[in-house]
Amino acid sequence: MEIANPIYDVVFKYMMEDNTVAKLLISTIIGEEIVSLDPKPQEHTRENEKIKGEIPNLTVYRLDFSAKIKTTSGEYKVIVIEMQKAELPTDIMRFRRYLGEQYIDSDNRIADNEEIDAMQIYAIYFLGKELGIYDTPVLSVSPEVKDVSTGKIVGDKNKFIEGLHHKSWIVQISCLKARRRNELEQLLSIFDQSNRTSDIHILNVREEDFPEKYRPIIRRLKGAASDSKVKKQMKEDDEILKYLRDVARIEANKLLKEKEKTIEEKDKKLEENKKELEEKDKLLESLQKEIELLKLERKNG
Repeated sequence: MEIANPIYDVVFKYMMEDNTVAKLLISTIIGEEIVSLDPKPQEHTRENEKIKGEIPNLTVYRLDFSAKIKTTSGEYKVIVIEMQKAELPTDIMRFRRYLGEQYIDSDNRIADNEEIDAMQIYAIYFLGKELGIYDTPVLSVSPEVKDVSTGKIVGDKNKFIEGLHHKSWIVQISCLKARRRNELEQLLSIFDQSNRTSDIHILNVREEDFPEKYRPIIRRLKGAASDSKVKKQMKEDDEILKYLRDVARIEANKLLKEKEKTIEEKDKKLEENKKELEEKDKLLESLQKEIELLKLERKNG
């Protein structure tokens, strides 16, 4: 079966606009049941920034949700889900800024027994390149509360701690190759780029390789593959990304030339300093000879 490649932002967006599909994907990643999932306003889902004030930025795609979940302990709670997809993990400050926006957003609070509580944040990152942690498609980072003296994990659910610390999951897309150890890795194989066809916009998968409950996701991506608007946007994204890479390469070459010029100027300066020292050494040697001659004349006079 041919499906649209969800590594493209437009396909990822198309997939996540289906609430059933979004709930399936997110709940499988976090390992908790999502009772309800509400996307935040569209204007907050993607930044139209500019790199150095000139180049449109398409490197980080962002989706925000509020969700009611049922935890593994059977409790219900309302959380914020911050989802980001990026080719590279290098722009940490941008990830931090997006996350910081969630912490300071006054809407991310909930009234509970006449008290206003901060909603815990769940952050999910899809990265095109690995972090240097290899052969691990999905990483889970969760705060632990420990007794400093004993090192023992202590404490139950705590509003103060949950309000100040977030959970996160990192999907390393490049590590998904042939890793199908559990249902999560089976599901995330929809991102496996080794399944690309001759058309990089299309992946070839077998529907029977996915558990029945995940088939709506596969069918959604199949629909995206035949959507003319999605196809057009993927091609436009290719052109923009090519432009960004070309600009980045030009900038890199420019910086390299500037560094080479700086090194050349430094080498030239060092050579000039070396000649000056040699001239000074010759002058000093000449003066020493004159002094020796004067001493000898005085002695003989």
